[in-house]
Amino acid sequence: MELADRAVGFVLSAISLSIFSYYTFWIVILPFVDTGHFVHNYFLPREYAVLLPVYIGVTLMCFVSVFIGYAMLKSKKKKA
Repeated sequence: MELADRAVGFVLSAISLSIFSYYTFWIVILPFVDTGHFVHNYFLPREYAVLLPVYIGVTLMCFVSVFIGYAMLKSKKKKA
């Protein structure tokens, strides 16, 4: 089981590092690259650099709120 946990941890770390690198390059370095350069073909427009994290954050907060509400309702039923 320890080997599987290490493999999962490695995969999650690799995914997180690649997303962080992509986003950092997109936000920090890409504005200094000429607009006609081929590297711009691999990235979404800059407006999405703000919209995607906001959308993901709102969605995550909604799921957390629903989970907390469900847990509170379930615990209330146990007491009654």
